[in-house]
Amino acid sequence: MTDTPAAKRQRPLSPHLQVYRLPLPALTSIAHRITGVGLTVGTLLLVWWLVAAAAGPDAYATASGFIASPIGLLLMFGWTAALWYHLLNGLRHLIWDGAKMLTLEQSYSSAKLVIGGAVVATVVTWVVAFAV
Repeated sequence: MTDTPAAKRQRPLSPHLQVYRLPLPALTSIAHRITGVGLTVGTLLLVWWLVAAAAGPDAYATASGFIASPIGLLLMFGWTAALWYHLLNGLRHLIWDGAKMLTLEQSYSSAKLVIGGAVVATVVTWVVAFAV
């Protein structure tokens, strides 16, 4: 059976991201993967700082100067947010591995808890860091 142009026009189209809204658990899963990559990249910045500390005062001043710059602080803030989110969402996955909180309602609730917890933990971390 061959498809005629008229038959092709009557077929429903697949939902695309422009018309399909991803559910919150799917978004948190995607964000978990993205923050994992972000943590890897951000860790390179911290390794550079540690290597610079071992290399001498000039290298350390350069690395510290970059990290203290607005771009460096933005990168460190993003790294901190990614760290807290990835940690809390990883704990959520461990709970799921224990066959707990697997209903759809609990999945949405835990997703909101992870996002809220990551925001609060990030802000608290930066407030404490600048208070010292």
